[in-house]
Amino acid sequence: MPRKKQPDPADLITIAEAARLLAVSLPTLRRWDDSGKFRARRHPINGYRMYSMDDVMRLRKKIVEGERAA
Repeated sequence: MPRKKQPDPADLITIAEAARLLAVSLPTLRRWDDSGKFRARRHPINGYRMYSMDDVMRLRKKIVEGERAA
């Protein structure tokens, strides 16, 4: 099974940036991470949640498409 490519550290954004781009709250992102719905990576030194910009933009696209369909 191929391993998922690790993102370039420059491509990682903070939980606050991800929440702003997705128009959700910080607690929502934390719940999604804890439940496995939208997993964060952890900073190796401080343990902060970090998100790949590519992953965030893919989810944002799904959210926008879902709103259009509703």
